Amino acid sequence: METTAGLDVPPRLLMGPGPITLDPRVLRAMSAQLVGQFDPFMTAAMNETMALYREVFRTANEQTFLVDGTSRAGIEAALVSLLEPGDRVLVPVFGRFGALLREIAERCGAEVHVIEVPWGRVFAPEEIEAAVVRVRPKLLALVQGDTSTTMCQPLADIGEICRRHDVLLYCDATASLGGNPFEADAWGIDVATAGLQKCLGGPPGSAPITLSPRAVELITARTHVEAGIRDDGDTDRGARIASNYFDLAQVMAYWGPRRLNHHTEASSMLYAARECARLLVTEGVDAAITRHALHGRAMLAGVRGLGLQVFGDPEHRMSNVVAVHIPDGVPGDGVRAALLEDFGIEIGTSFGPLHGTVWRIGTMGYNARRDAVLTTLAALEQVLRGCGAPVPAGGGVGAAREVYAA
Repeated sequence: METTAGLDVPPRLLMGPGPITLDPRVLRAMSAQLVGQFDPFMTAAMNETMALYREVFRTANEQTFLVDGTSRAGIEAALVSLLEPGDRVLVPVFGRFGALLREIAERCGAEVHVIEVPWGRVFAPEEIEAAVVRVRPKLLALVQGDTSTTMCQPLADIGEICRRHDVLLYCDATASLGGNPFEADAWGIDVATAGLQKCLGGPPGSAPITLSPRAVELITARTHVEAGIRDDGDTDRGARIASNYFDLAQVMAYWGPRRLNHHTEASSMLYAARECARLLVTEGVDAAITRHALHGRAMLAGVRGLGLQVFGDPEHRMSNVVAVHIPDGVPGDGVRAALLEDFGIEIGTSFGPLHGTVWRIGTMGYNARRDAVLTTLAALEQVLRGCGAPVPAGGGVGAAREVYAA
């Protein structure tokens, strides 16, 4: 019988919209040995992780923890635990991931209302408020940074609008958290979820979440502890949350002092998530945001220095990813393949109306650094030149260096 070879992963510099190249310190943390899920070391690590993510989300919320699964698991856990069939939800859509929020809310049985703007734009506060007044939703579900368009929705005024109209505010911060300003408490965000594989510098598979006291009150009013683990004092309350695995009423009890045996924690992912947050807090959240902004500006200047046209509203672009139009006559997928085969560098394309028309280039997490930016720009110049594109010699690297020299 032929023996299967061991795993031999090729070296890659992941400069797309995520996932990104892991920080070696996160890899080391993931390789640590397991302990029992209620070992004192494990429960202490869980508590430390909660405290660290309070700093990352900029919140005092006690209920700040991890949902085991990719960032989509966090989204689904939030929506299925907040929504009951028939609840009215408003989803402003400015890219693929707003459409995802709509679909998940519909699967929860909610009455979903959508407002849309063309891809490449974001919403003005008055547009959202007008829709809130018209729809009168229980929940506003909104993406902060949508990597499909690279746009970053301003949130500072949205929480105040929601509070004034007694609407819960959920935000998907998967692509933006850690690399763009995010203020859960100051902005009045009730629930926010994220993932590790973007600016936080980790692998997909763990979804940080934070819940405000009023969100916690709503969710715990629907507590139904499963039969095999309930105590005599457990009584059913409200409408049962439709998912067992994503039942945040039970998951909060698992992360809290009760340590309800709801599931077995994904230990290695917890180690990774803890290290991602520790590194961010050690660097300083503001310093990390500044770092992403610097390298994002350098990449933006670099692609423009190569003569590429940037997609979307530049005033509302995430700092950690830029979309550029594929030049006429240049094979978009061919350029991506050549970058991967010749240089070991990955960049992305996009979805829906932008598929095959733009490349998306990320500078996030561990790859938000000078050498990664300059190497990517130099390689992209060579590949474009090989396709016959008239790019200025050294234009990308030179423009980026001017940003770094400023």
